[in-house]
Amino acid sequence: MASAKETYRAELRAAARQLGERCLYSAAKWAAELLVGVEPDASPVPSAAMDTPSSSSATSAGRLLHLHRSGGSSFRHRPRPGGGTSSEAGTPLGGVSYVSTPIPDDDAFDSGGDKYLLAKTYFDCREYRRAAHVLQKQVGRKTVFLRCYALYMAGEKRKEAEMIELEGSLGKSNAVNQELVALEKELSTHRRTGSIDSFGLYLYGIVLRDKGCEGLARTILVESVNSYPWNWSAWSELQSLCTSSDILNNLNLKNHWMKDFFLASAYLELKMHEEALKRYERLMGVFRCSGYIQAQIATVRYSMRDLDEAEMIFEDLLRTDPFRVDSMDIYSNLLYAKESLTALSFLAHRVFLTDKYLPESCCIIANYYSLKGQHEKSVLYFQRALKLNRKYLSAWTLMGHEYVELKNTPAAIDAYRRAVDINPRDFRAWYGLGQIYEMMGMPFYALHYFRKSSYLQPNDARLWIAMAQCYESDPLQMIEEAIKCYERAANSNDTEGIALHQLAKLHGMLGQSEEAAFYYKKDLERMEVEERQGQNFVEALLFLAKHYKSIGRFEEAEHYCTRLLDYTGPEKETAKNMLQGIKRLQSGFPSMDTDHFAL
Repeated sequence: MASAKETYRAELRAAARQLGERCLYSAAKWAAELLVGVEPDASPVPSAAMDTPSSSSATSAGRLLHLHRSGGSSFRHRPRPGGGTSSEAGTPLGGVSYVSTPIPDDDAFDSGGDKYLLAKTYFDCREYRRAAHVLQKQVGRKTVFLRCYALYMAGEKRKEAEMIELEGSLGKSNAVNQELVALEKELSTHRRTGSIDSFGLYLYGIVLRDKGCEGLARTILVESVNSYPWNWSAWSELQSLCTSSDILNNLNLKNHWMKDFFLASAYLELKMHEEALKRYERLMGVFRCSGYIQAQIATVRYSMRDLDEAEMIFEDLLRTDPFRVDSMDIYSNLLYAKESLTALSFLAHRVFLTDKYLPESCCIIANYYSLKGQHEKSVLYFQRALKLNRKYLSAWTLMGHEYVELKNTPAAIDAYRRAVDINPRDFRAWYGLGQIYEMMGMPFYALHYFRKSSYLQPNDARLWIAMAQCYESDPLQMIEEAIKCYERAANSNDTEGIALHQLAKLHGMLGQSEEAAFYYKKDLERMEVEERQGQNFVEALLFLAKHYKSIGRFEEAEHYCTRLLDYTGPEKETAKNMLQGIKRLQSGFPSMDTDHFAL
């Protein structure tokens, strides 16, 4: 009896071939990379079928090699909790029973196989209308899909050309794919008559999505992945339509093992980081050598602000696959956040030599120039990335940040708005809009955008701090609301300690000395653990010394005064006077200083 891993390999091998033959190269690449990511069995069973690939398999593999970048080398992975070691692991998620989905037979070469081969060649050469014309009178499901797909791509190609002609390479345009209406009519007829396969359903879902029929598009895409679960492109399109956890939970999906990959990716997109991490780490039990899963785990860690762990995983990936560009833009964001200029310079140089005309490469180089403070050059490379892929979300958002640095407010607003048009769940773009309107002295607009960003990323302390600072601003002076926001930030792993210090100051301003002392003490403990010194440290010591003296807790007041003697400046003299006053009070004489009244 074949092990689960052998079953996964057989399914993925067939899927990579079938997806490639249908010109779905991104999905074929994903399947092929996952195929080699399955951990080898400890004692492989000799098999003629495995040792000697059929000529058709070798031919189709050869056809795929030149069409997309190589991936899927064996990746080293550190042991993680939940990862199995048995070569006969039944499923990626222990105890889950998966349904069996038969791999469909191709029907292309039953009739008109030569024409299909010619049409596929035209498609690969981007001659989409010629490809569709060749298959005009063919009726097989496979040929119908390729003909409709070629027409869709021809419409997209023309739409891109119109956008550039009307508005320029980065301009907005109302141009639409003129093939959508005819394609919707034909594909809906095929679905009604039952003469459509899962690939046709996938295309039908895309057409409906482009026409704005998102609910029906989700239904069609669910049908597609249920009948052929190995098409990762269909799962990705379905994920883009799952904008909330409620929508995700209401999908009627078969319990195939590909569903686990989909849910993990959807959880990551919906900022459900803990759930995503658990899924990916369990999947590693079978797909232990998968670079895709490692990259996703690194992305989750980055999103959770666990930068050191994410960096180690990305370094492993690059060490094993030095020509990898996929997900390296996330790695460049991480290096930017850590201000690791040397590492970012090395990464930018590497991707430049690998393929400088990939959108991800341009984004990495842009991050490098931004960290060097060369913001004009950074904008230039972000623009190059967007010319290669107008829907590259990160490039729009990060270019907005660069325009903020250049004080080009209109361009920054446009970039951020383009980002939220592509993905309304991009909290960074909403946050950027909030910053822009705050700089323009429009706090109510700023608060609107900060609220949107914090709703999408409720565990990010930076967003709550930005909102609190907006409430604190002179036009608003809504101190109570600011305190609530700082409390949320303090409970959201505020690594910089801004929230605790501001909470202490604001409570002090309101005369709430007990609350202020509580937060100053917590802030002091944090700074001691992190071995930080500075003005905030001195301010906390001084307040606590005065507070405890005022309520008669002289030993604690003396403790903080003594610590202040280690610092220079007026605080040292204040501490000396307070110590003298404390000694007089303890000896029964009235204090001659008034510092304890100056809280």
